Amino acid sequence: MLRLVFILLLICLPEQVFAQQKVPILVYHSIDHYSGLGSKELFVTPENFEKQMIYLKNQGYTLVTFERWHELSKIKKPIFLTFDDGYKNNRNAFEILQKLKDETFKPTATFFVISDFVGNVNRLTQSELRMMSDSGVISVQSHTATHPDLTKSEDLLYELKGSKEKIGRITGKPVIALAYPYGSFNERIASETKKYYSFGLTTTPEIYSKKGIKNEDFYLPRLYVKYSTNLEEFAKLITK
Repeated sequence: MLRLVFILLLICLPEQVFAQQKVPILVYHSIDHYSGLGSKELFVTPENFEKQMIYLKNQGYTLVTFERWHELSKIKKPIFLTFDDGYKNNRNAFEILQKLKDETFKPTATFFVISDFVGNVNRLTQSELRMMSDSGVISVQSHTATHPDLTKSEDLLYELKGSKEKIGRITGKPVIALAYPYGSFNERIASETKKYYSFGLTTTPEIYSKKGIKNEDFYLPRLYVKYSTNLEEFAKLITK
């Protein structure tokens, strides 16, 4: 009798009860050839980025943004692409995603921009951000106003609320996610972020799976894709 009950449970209960969904959230910085300035590992060449996107396309992944977070359980093989700092070379990523788009593959990504740096040298401009946001390919979200270590910042209102409002004015769309600069956060920062956003992203190197902890959506982990990451390593990174 007990065995029959167990079999019925297996048939009737959702698959998520037995196998927790795992969702990779990837983080990039510069999509460009390394010229000797900055940290080399924070660059990914356009050629390697395109190979990675073709791999995701061929493996049946669905590229999503945080606007679709509550649909994840209904999406086959969801994965997030995030880009920090709002570098102008992120246009290379946008153009590659546009090129690969077809009837079945509709790639999207999230750009986390520093609101006070928009339009600076080597940073995306307001018109570029608006154009990419309007395309439906890019979701523009916040990486704070001035990129401080939030655990040491004395003006969280400006960094959190101020950046959200400025980015919202640029795109005309809701700003719902924040990436913590340097990956620095604590319980206080998560609680403050929750006042203005629905999600907070760290650089804790894990694949996301729901744990049921307090304020879990403000401790979201991300996996770095680096200059040295070859395609074999990329494939392992998103499935480990």
